[in-house]
This record gives sequence, structure tokens and C-alpha cells, in this order.
Amino acid sequence: MSDPVLPPELLFGTATAAYQVEGAAHEGGRGPSIWDTYCRTPGRVARGESGDTACDHYHRYPEDVALMAGLGVDLYRFSVAWPRIQPTGRGPANPEGLAFYDRLVDTVLEAGIEPALTLYHWDLPQALEDGGGWRDRDTAHRFAEYAGLVADRLGDRVRRWITLNEPFCSAFVGHAVGRHAPGTREGRPALAAAHHLLLAHGLAVGELRDAGAEQVGITLNPDHLLPATDSAADRAAVERARTLHNRTWLDPILTGAYPDNETETWGALADGAHRREGDLEVIAQSLDFLGINYYRPIMLRDAPHTEPDPELRTAVDIGTEQVPFEGVRHTTMGWPVVPDTFADLLVDLNRRYPGLPPVFITENGSAEDDRPDTRGRVRDTGRVDYLRDHLASLARAIEAGVDVRGYFVWSLLDNFEWAFGYERRFGLVRVDYDTLERHPKDSYHWYRDFLREHRARRTAP
Repeated sequence: MSDPVLPPELLFGTATAAYQVEGAAHEGGRGPSIWDTYCRTPGRVARGESGDTACDHYHRYPEDVALMAGLGVDLYRFSVAWPRIQPTGRGPANPEGLAFYDRLVDTVLEAGIEPALTLYHWDLPQALEDGGGWRDRDTAHRFAEYAGLVADRLGDRVRRWITLNEPFCSAFVGHAVGRHAPGTREGRPALAAAHHLLLAHGLAVGELRDAGAEQVGITLNPDHLLPATDSAADRAAVERARTLHNRTWLDPILTGAYPDNETETWGALADGAHRREGDLEVIAQSLDFLGINYYRPIMLRDAPHTEPDPELRTAVDIGTEQVPFEGVRHTTMGWPVVPDTFADLLVDLNRRYPGLPPVFITENGSAEDDRPDTRGRVRDTGRVDYLRDHLASLARAIEAGVDVRGYFVWSLLDNFEWAFGYERRFGLVRVDYDTLERHPKDSYHWYRDFLREHRARRTAP
């Protein structure tokens, strides 16, 4: 199968996140995060694993940057660990923490790669969680303070800034499903966390603009949602899920309004007690780009609430149930591989939100059963097919009028995959977790060759 052809000006990169790759959890003045606590709670993470060492990117980043240079990427998306900058989530910046990101950014730039910095990829300082965390409005203000500290130090070299990564996961997977830190199952408090994350984004945008940031955006993970049948009940279930997954984030940011079906989605829980006048104006500041993470579609049907008492329901108990996709390949995450839905989502968002900002695909990739052969080679053909087919789908979205400016593969390295520990591998590069040696997979070589062809079109007369 031939590789897709995309516009020559499209930028390409790869991505990581601090807690998943850095390690050095007790070095350089770093304070504990909610993920340190979560990993030490029995039964939370597979095999009791943690990000204490992870890929040791904190010490081995020059080797990892060299791997990126070998790929020929334009961009490297990484996140800053808030507890490295403010160990307790407040107060002056930790000099050792800033110095590490100074070194990382300089090394990336010296390799001819542009850094794209995410301020929050889920590692809230534990001290802030002890005071209420994202349920508490003050955390939004603490985040803005932190954003200003990082921008003051790195803003002279970093052009692209992402405030939050997937606040859906922070608010709902963390506070309602309980499968991410802090690991609670809540109703109103989870909805308050969602709003305060949005407020934190808006406040941080202001801080970044004041610091002279050139481009500011946020990364969301909107889902392409499909009804199991064409029944009115299943279609209504999809609309409730669209509010939970998509509209809660996109509507305030892009339209300056809260979703108009919150009561149908959450009932009495949607009382908005955590909102204040003027919040929407802060949240809905203009963006230079919108980051979108995409992996798979979701099929849903109407289903009874798991908790009969509306006051005791979690924020994700909205009367829906997932239905498995039949007849398609699934990754080791159990996610269906349906590449056409990638374009469907992007085109649908472009239709629903006139004036949609330029889009960066900030994550796209697959977890595969990556086993090295006797010579150490990883023949991850499933990942190569996944990337090729999703890039072809992306090309269709661009042809349909979606303004896409860049694409990042998740991930550069195999890494700590949250509650799954180290058993799920997304990397272009295999990490031997016993020795921490890096071994490029077949997908690494495919992506390198694809980017060579893409650059050749970019420089063709």
C-alpha cells in the first residue's frame, strides 16, 4: 500500500508526557504528584508499577532527542511536570526544575526541532490535591501562576504552548471513573473539577499572552460517537455522551456558552453552583490552535443508570453503555481500529464550530503487541498500518476543508501507560525496562522514510 500524500507545509512530530517518561521522581527538588500517590495505592496500577524511573528521560534526554533528529521530525511535544517547578503547587519556582527544562529545550532546538510545550499532562502537585485539587477554584489560579513562571523562563525559545492535555481525563476519568489519579467516583465535585480546569486554561492563556507567547492552544480528546441503532433512545444517548466527552469543553472554549442540554445529561447534578459570572469570558479567549488527540471511535446505546438515586450518580453515569465494534482489528488497549472515523470527527467538528481554530493532531497512535524477534527487531506492522491509514484519513479531512497544521505520533517511546503500567506499548522506539536501552521499531523506520518523502515535496521547486 502506498503512503498518503499530505500538504507539504504540514508539520510532523512526536510526543511524550513528563510522568510517563521522565522518571527521577525524587531528584532535582521535584515534589510528589497525584500520580505518585495513586501508584502507591494498592490495586490502582497494574503490578503496582509507577513512573519513579519510567524511561529515565530526565537523564537520557540527549539520546532521545538524537532519536527524534534521526526521524527528521519538525516538532517535539513534551510536558512540564508541575511538581518540578512548584513542588507544592505554589510559591517561587524551583531553580533545578527550570534548569532541567532549559537544558531539554536547548538540546531540542540544537537538533533543529521545535519544542511544543504542554503545561499540564495530569501530574497535579499532591499538596494541591490535599487542599481540594481541581474541585477547588483556587487551583485554577495556582495553575495560572505556574504557567507564568514557566513562560517567563522558557518563553524566549518556545513558540507553541498547550495549556492542558485532555481535561476530560483529568475531570472524569480521574474524579468520576476513578481509573486515573486521584481515583475518586464523584458527581458534582467532578463537574466542578471540569469547570475549574476550563477556568485554569483561560487564566493561563492570559498569563501566556502577557509573557509574549506566540501561539497558545489547548489539547482536547473529542470522541467520534456512534449510536448502536437508529432508535431515538440510542441517538439521545449519543447526544448525552457528546456533551460529556466533547461539548463540555468545546462549547465554552469556542462559543463562550455552556452546553444547552446539561440538564438532560446530568439532571440535578448540573446545578452550576461552582460557576461565577465572568468565567465564560475568561475561558473563551481566542486560541491560535486547537490540539486534538484521537485514537478510536465509540459506539453507544441507551442503558439504565447504574445508580438509581440521581444525587448519588457519578458524572459519567449518564444512561449510556458502550457497544463493541464487530469485524475490525483492535489494538492491545482493546480499541477498535476504524480509520475513516478520524476524518469523520474532524469534518464534524469543523461543521459544528464555525471558525474552528487551526488544528494540530497532538496525539495519534496505537498500542501493539510489540515483541522483538531473536535479533531484537520489532516488526510492528499493525502500528505501521494504523499510522498509514489514519494519515490517509487525515488527508481526506484536509481535502474536505479542515485547517490542519500539524500531526504528532504518540509516542516516541514505550512508556508508563498510567493505570496499565508498562504492559501497553505505544512507542516508535522500544524501551527495555530492565536496561532502559532504546531500540527503534519498524514503525520508527517507516515514519522516518515517510518524513523524508514529505520533506522532499516541501523543498521541491
